[in-house]
Amino acid sequence: MIFERLVRPVLFRIGGGDAEAAHEWTLHRLAGLSGQPAALAALRARYAVAAPRTVFGVRFPNPVGLAAGLDKDGRALPAWPALGFGFVEVGTVTAHAQPGNPQPRLYRLRDSTALINRMGFNNAGAEALAGRLAALPRPLGVPLGISLGKSKVTPLDQAVADYEASYRALRGHGDYFAINVSSPNTPGLRALQDRDHLDALLAALVGEKPILVKIAPDLTEPAIAEVLQVCLDRGAAGVIATNTTLGRTGLAAADAGRGAETGGLSGRPLTDRAREVVAFVHRETGGKLPVIGVGGIVDTDDAARMFDAGASLVQLYTGFIYRGPALVRSVARAART
Repeated sequence: MIFERLVRPVLFRIGGGDAEAAHEWTLHRLAGLSGQPAALAALRARYAVAAPRTVFGVRFPNPVGLAAGLDKDGRALPAWPALGFGFVEVGTVTAHAQPGNPQPRLYRLRDSTALINRMGFNNAGAEALAGRLAALPRPLGVPLGISLGKSKVTPLDQAVADYEASYRALRGHGDYFAINVSSPNTPGLRALQDRDHLDALLAALVGEKPILVKIAPDLTEPAIAEVLQVCLDRGAAGVIATNTTLGRTGLAAADAGRGAETGGLSGRPLTDRAREVVAFVHRETGGKLPVIGVGGIVDTDDAARMFDAGASLVQLYTGFIYRGPALVRSVARAART
């Protein structure tokens, strides 16, 4: 309640209400906090919850993770476990550094507890992330996932080599790798969910480290089933369900104008669909493919229903923006029962 009543109103006024300005301001300060061991220890004492589980061969101190997108370049890595997260996913990172789409490109839909983004994989590139990870002064203490995407300048028919370049640069640093073929903000990217493209991609990457595939909520069930069959055939370690949606169902009336912005929608309007996809993946594979459930988890009940649907782990993004670290703690505590 302190976060929602006192901290969030201040954050939401930064930059005249510009969501990306607030994101950058917060990330900069968390990066500074990452170099203060005493402050990190105090935060850990307040927020860290032990609820361990092992999934795809990796031990997680609790099943609540930071979703990709909040810390694309790993600038504030030590701060996230101190805020209670049991694992952290950085990225999405690409082989080539890229600025992303023109600003403004991130919007809050407050009455809907939602965000729209069309960031476009803005990041400093895989080699830069590898250098930052190599320079970490101490172990992170929780598993690190790395989300890989296709560089915008790379043609679709050269996507495999592009992902391979990122993987080669980073494979010594990640505990698992997420193959992002589902962002709506890179032209043509979602075509990589098609059977032939995905098969070639997984054939090149599956092996040394656990490889997960992140899928879109906008796929039909037959299309998801096809993705899952490729994942099973090629030995993928799991699925992340889901990315943001191009749909606009469930927006509050007050958000209708801003809801017309292009980009991927996340938050409360995605809650039911993300859970449906998780349930379908779990049912379709008979539990053979572990699922990280992400999308529309904005309270503890949402997380509980995601676990009930078959998720082995969950990730937060929009819920964390609106609810703060208390949400991380409460979901992790509930996961112990």
